[in-house]
Amino acid sequence: MKLYAALADSKRILGLLQGLRRAPAAIATVALFLAAHSGEARTVTDSASRKVDVPDRIDRVFAAGPPASILLYVLAPERMTGWPDPPRAEERPFIVESYRDLPALGRLTGRGGTANLEVVLMAKPDLILDFGSVRETYVSLANNVQEQTKIPYVLIDGRFEATPAALRLLGNVLSVNERADQLAKYVEDTFSKIDAALAVTPNEKRPRVYLARGPDGLETGVVGSINTEIIERAGGRNVAEAAGQKGLVRASLEQIIVADPEIIITWDRNFFDRVFDDPLWAGIRAVREKRVYLAPSAPFGWIDRPPSVNRIIGLKWLAGLFYPDKFPEDLRETTRTFYRLFYHVDPTEPQLDSLIAWSKGHAPSRQQPARR
Repeated sequence: MKLYAALADSKRILGLLQGLRRAPAAIATVALFLAAHSGEARTVTDSASRKVDVPDRIDRVFAAGPPASILLYVLAPERMTGWPDPPRAEERPFIVESYRDLPALGRLTGRGGTANLEVVLMAKPDLILDFGSVRETYVSLANNVQEQTKIPYVLIDGRFEATPAALRLLGNVLSVNERADQLAKYVEDTFSKIDAALAVTPNEKRPRVYLARGPDGLETGVVGSINTEIIERAGGRNVAEAAGQKGLVRASLEQIIVADPEIIITWDRNFFDRVFDDPLWAGIRAVREKRVYLAPSAPFGWIDRPPSVNRIIGLKWLAGLFYPDKFPEDLRETTRTFYRLFYHVDPTEPQLDSLIAWSKGHAPSRQQPARR
């Protein structure tokens, strides 16, 4: 599924490149841009082992997709040229006011890509950043865009386990090493604590978990997928096992009934709103025992959507949900600390109430802005 999207990206970008070659105005824009950005450069090695010459000073960065925009926001929001998609009303209070209204520039990568290279050039970035897959398809895409625009394009590995390395790599590229190291150490400490707890927890003692995606709850991620990796990383046993299948799949209700998960995680409000009243789901253990949880998604998803560093708070939430005796930390204080450190905001007490309520199944109402 992701590979299909990547191939579609490549075809679309190649079409854009051909269009640029036929567009004198766009070529003139490139020339003006290059003239304004000539100067000293240094060479960095990205996660795909590409040697990329970047300016010694990088003031403006174009994020190729939502995961990259979040990585950039947590590290150096002042370098952002815009968002791939505009923040929704319920997300805005949890984003620093000066960055909420940055322009929506679209996506270069991922399904539903909407940006074109003229938009990129008009944003006048010193760097294009992508955070996610570093497979050959994405390498080719980066090389094509960089060759045509002459804007350095850096690929950073978006695997969850590689989060500390990703933070430090972008920190080095942007010369914000101290902040990058601070965030990376927070992630490493989180991983270490969970690893220590799981090391003494036999597999058969770990909760059986199902991720319900979509309004009917029948889309899920199989074991090892990017969509469920933090459930597994937090010590949950993903009940969606499908030999020979990867990524997202459609499950049947019969399969879920047979699997009988102890816990269901969802971020879809429509599914959550009806699951407890649906007789077809009533016999499943998680529903009978009221252990269906709605993952918060403000300002970014705690579980997914997108798969970026925002998942670290979801990992801490799930670990406490799965093993309350091993992780007795106050979720309220954990959330407050994370939002201050990663999102540059100080949530108000009502906002914390709302986020915690959401994690227990009550989506938040529109909130007043957090304190910066």
